[in-house]
Amino acid sequence: MNLDQFKDLHDKSVGSEMYCLMENLYPICRSITGNGVRQTLTEIKKHIDLQIHEIPTNTQVFDWTIPKEWNITDAYIADSKGNRVVDFKKSNLHIVSYSIPIRQKMSLAELKKHLHSIPDLPNAIPYLTSYYKEDWGFCISHNNFLNLKDEEYEVVIDSTLTDGSLTYGEFFVPGFTSDEILVSCYVCHPSMCNDNLSGVVLTTMLAKELSKIKTNYSLRFLFVPETIGVIAWLAINEKNISKIKHGLVATCLGDPGSSTYKRTKQGKSEIDRTAEYVLKNTKSDYQILDFFPTGSDERQFCSPGINLNVGSLMRTPYGKFTEYHTSDDNLDFVQPEFLEDSYSKYLQTIFILENNKKYLNLSPKCEPHLGKRNLYRPIGGQKVSKESELAIFWMLNFSDGLHDILDISEKSGLKFEILLDAAEKLKKNNLLK
Repeated sequence: MNLDQFKDLHDKSVGSEMYCLMENLYPICRSITGNGVRQTLTEIKKHIDLQIHEIPTNTQVFDWTIPKEWNITDAYIADSKGNRVVDFKKSNLHIVSYSIPIRQKMSLAELKKHLHSIPDLPNAIPYLTSYYKEDWGFCISHNNFLNLKDEEYEVVIDSTLTDGSLTYGEFFVPGFTSDEILVSCYVCHPSMCNDNLSGVVLTTMLAKELSKIKTNYSLRFLFVPETIGVIAWLAINEKNISKIKHGLVATCLGDPGSSTYKRTKQGKSEIDRTAEYVLKNTKSDYQILDFFPTGSDERQFCSPGINLNVGSLMRTPYGKFTEYHTSDDNLDFVQPEFLEDSYSKYLQTIFILENNKKYLNLSPKCEPHLGKRNLYRPIGGQKVSKESELAIFWMLNFSDGLHDILDISEKSGLKFEILLDAAEKLKKNNLLK
């Protein structure tokens, strides 16, 4: 990706397109397996040539086993008059994900053992799961919980938990080299926009736009169920993961909060330096977090036996916004402008990784004569040098095979793009290689 291609991609407005895709994906009931994941990937496939893979139930992936496949058609709690006081068809968050099928009548006292709410957020429906323990439950707002009368209720969960498969999607864009940049997102949460769909729509649009140009790195985009999905992918692809040189986990990218970068376990890898540089050079607030072994799929990519340089570039981190894992993480909470800002930062990060090279000065004994090469203004002595000329001096002096452009940018205070342009001019004049 050269500077002109980057500018063309960067100038294109994609926030509304990402938000439109989010609106289409929002109603789908997703989990770590099942038709909701397939439906989601089919929708993404309308934008990119996504390869969809199935891993059968009971497949061993490192210390884990692919679980049974879960699907749900309906679920409700009806009062003695037949009124649905809790209805899955009104919100797919009402059901604890992976709830086993049930159809029976019970008292309120018995029912309450299977109800979950958040007293501090009385209008919000929580999101809960029971992936690896066969159980059932409903999630409701606390106000709804308080309004339940002491009577008999009919409880129905029309679900299946059977041998099937885990589904994931993958999109690969070959570059000039086999070294890879990875962007991974997860597709297992039901109707939540920031913690789930923001990463999905950003990854989709990034893949769509970058596939239109030729890049130095090969680019790999993963759409996997969180935790078990990426563990399965790593187990299947273990022989080839050394090709991944840099990676990002895309999540929580559409909220109004400031940007956050969570470092790789190494902490000083090139992706760390690059993402931090991008955030430092924006005009908005940001925060940098050291790696910690919880959170999203970066903890799998950075596990001791895998140890890839994968960080996470997000806005407000998971668990740090009030709407997290509730029905309040909806289409009103996420906005196109925040999605577009996050997309821009991802694009800048990949652009810098693409072009962050070390150069060697081919005329290292004192400064070469720049004027005769039209690289310096004909009239000297002015007090202020243009940034483009300063960039040439910095590139010449620090192109010793030890410093990359990011190093030189941090030392000089000059923008990466200006230094890259200077490097290209010097290359054309056979002064750098």
